[in-house]
Amino acid sequence: MAAAKAQGLALIGPGRLLTGLTKQVLETALEVEMGEHLGDDRGDRSASGNVRNGSSSKTVRTDIGDVRINVPRDRAGGFTPTVVPKHAGAWRSVQAVSSRRCSYPRRVALSR
Repeated sequence: MAAAKAQGLALIGPGRLLTGLTKQVLETALEVEMGEHLGDDRGDRSASGNVRNGSSSKTVRTDIGDVRINVPRDRAGGFTPTVVPKHAGAWRSVQAVSSRRCSYPRRVALSR
């Protein structure tokens, strides 16, 4: 972060450092979730016959601004991500959720 500031790189905003990092983290988490849903690694054939079927774009509002991510799809259409739920326009980090006045069980439920 210090090096980025020293070089004059902007941290937040479209195409900036934290926006790209947030995009990468969310997309990686979604890919892991898809692998768990299908029960295989990327490129492997699923035992159920269900396979990855591309992705769709989604704009997610975060604490650092809007981030455009690619959400993976499966052929059967049964993949329901929990990291960035379907039809949810805002994503909040666990830290943001826990900073609000939520009980511990509620924070745990929101972080899943």
